[in-house]
Amino acid sequence: GCDSSLNLTTQKATDAVDDIFRSLRDIARARMHMKQFNSIHNPGSNTHQAASYKPLLKQVVEEICNPDRPDPVDIEHMSSGLTDLLKTGFSMFMKVNRPHPGDHPLLIIFMVGGVTVSEVKMVKDLVATRKPGTQVIVLSSALLTPRSAIELLFATDRLQPDTDI
Repeated sequence: GCDSSLNLTTQKATDAVDDIFRSLRDIARARMHMKQFNSIHNPGSNTHQAASYKPLLKQVVEEICNPDRPDPVDIEHMSSGLTDLLKTGFSMFMKVNRPHPGDHPLLIIFMVGGVTVSEVKMVKDLVATRKPGTQVIVLSSALLTPRSAIELLFATDRLQPDTDI
C-alpha cells in the first residue's frame, strides 16, 4: 500500500512486517500435524550452539534414502492394487512390512508450488550419494527464482490461484 518511500509511514511499515510474519506462521502451521517434518529450524544444543536451517525437501529425501530404513513416520504408502489391499488387510493380523519409498529404483518427487534449481541439484546429489542406481524425476508446478518465491510467499493470495490466463 505504499508506492514510494516518501509515503512510507511507521504504521504502513509495521503492517507490512506483521503481514510477512503472519504468512510465515501460516506456512509453519501447515506442517504442525507432522511428527518428523514439522520444522526446518534446528535451534542447536548446549554442545552445538549455532542454529541451522534444514530444507524440508532435504529432510524428505534423506528419509527416503535412509539406509537404516526405519518405517517413515510422515510418509505414507498408499495401496494401489488388489494385492496391496490384501497385504494391508492382513497386516492387521500379522506382521507385514509396508513398502518403503526407497524400495523402488525410480523416485518421482512432485513439488506443489514450485522448486528452485538448487533444490533439484540437492535432490540429485543426495540420491546419487545415498542410493546410487536410483533414478530421480523431480516435477513441479513452477520453476522458482528468488523473486518469484518471494512474490508467491508475500504478494499473492496463496489460496486463490491466479487464473488470469
